[in-house]
Amino acid sequence: MSQNKDIEASIPLNSMPRASDVERDLSHGENIEVKIAEPRTPSNQPKKIVIPAIVIIPVWMACSISVILYNKYIFDRFDGLNFPYPVFLTTWHLIFSAVSTRILQRTTTLVDGAKDIDMTRDRWVRSILPIGALFSGSLILSNYAYLSLSVSFIQMLKAFVPVAILLISFAFRIQEPNRRLMAIVLMISTGCALAAYGEVHFEMFGFICQCAAIVFEASRLVMIQILLHGMKMDPIVSLHYYAPVCAVINAILIPFFEGLEPFYALHRVGLLVLFTNAGVAFALNVAAVFLISVGSGLILTLAGVLKDILLITGSVIAFGSPIAAIQVFGYTISLGGLVIFKTTGGK
Repeated sequence: MSQNKDIEASIPLNSMPRASDVERDLSHGENIEVKIAEPRTPSNQPKKIVIPAIVIIPVWMACSISVILYNKYIFDRFDGLNFPYPVFLTTWHLIFSAVSTRILQRTTTLVDGAKDIDMTRDRWVRSILPIGALFSGSLILSNYAYLSLSVSFIQMLKAFVPVAILLISFAFRIQEPNRRLMAIVLMISTGCALAAYGEVHFEMFGFICQCAAIVFEASRLVMIQILLHGMKMDPIVSLHYYAPVCAVINAILIPFFEGLEPFYALHRVGLLVLFTNAGVAFALNVAAVFLISVGSGLILTLAGVLKDILLITGSVIAFGSPIAAIQVFGYTISLGGLVIFKTTGGK
C-alpha cells in the first residue's frame, strides 16, 4: 500500500487531467472524451539514469574482482609491487572517495539521497562516528590479512560474515534464534572450518586479522540496523558520510602502525597506480548504486556467488594460490548456507 502511495506521490502534476482535457456534452451531460497529458519531466530536474541488469551486473562483478586483485598486487612482495602498507592505502582510498562523492554531489544526482537525511550533530556523533570507526577497523584488518593470506582463502573466510551477524544479533537479543537460522550457522561454520583446515599456506597472523575484520564488519552491519533504522542510505550516500570519518581515523593510525615508511616507498607504486587503484575502488561503490535498483534479491545473491567463484579462480591464475579439494567442498557448503540466508532475509 505504501509503495502505491509513493508511486502516486511521484506523478508530476502536469500528468494529471486538466479541465480543458474534458469535453462535455452539455445537453446530455455525458463525457465524450478524456485526454490525459503524458507525464513531462521538468526541464530543471535531470532524468534518473537506469542501467540494464545485463550490463551493470558484469560491471559490478568486474569492479569487485579488480579492486581485490589490484590491492593484492600492490601488497604482494613476490608477484606484486611490494607495498605492504594497508593503512596508508586504505586512507588514500577513503580520501579519494570523500572528495569524489562531493564532486558527484555538485555535478550529478547520484548523491541526492543525502538531501533526505537530517544529519544533526548529535546523530553524527551517535551514529556515523561509531559506525565509521568499525568500518575503518574492518578495512584495515581485512587488508592486513592480504599480506599473509591468499585471496582465495580470504574469500572463503568471508562467507562467515552472516554467521557473525546472527551470533551478535542473538547475543544482544535483536533476533531470536530458530531452527532455520541455526542450520544456516551450522552449514556456513562447517564450510569455513573445512576451508581453514585445508589451507596449504596457513598463517595465524593473517587468519586472526581476517577473523577480527569479520567481527568488525558484522558489528558495523548490526549497528547500522540499530542506529540508522528507517534511514535510506545507498552505497554512495553512505560513503559520503563515512569516508571522511574513516580517513581521519586511519590517518591518525598511520604513524603508529606504519610510520613514514609508506611515503618513502611511494616510488614503488607511482601516481598512476595510486589513482587507478582508488578509482576502481570508488567505481565499485558507484556500480553498487545502480546494481541494487535493477535486480531481485535472488539475482543479486547469485551474482555475488558467481563473483566470489570468479575471484577465487582469478586469484589462483594470477598468484598461483593452491586450493585443496576439501576447501572446494567446504566452500560449497558455505555458499549453500549463504544463499539460504540471503534468500530468506536472514529470518
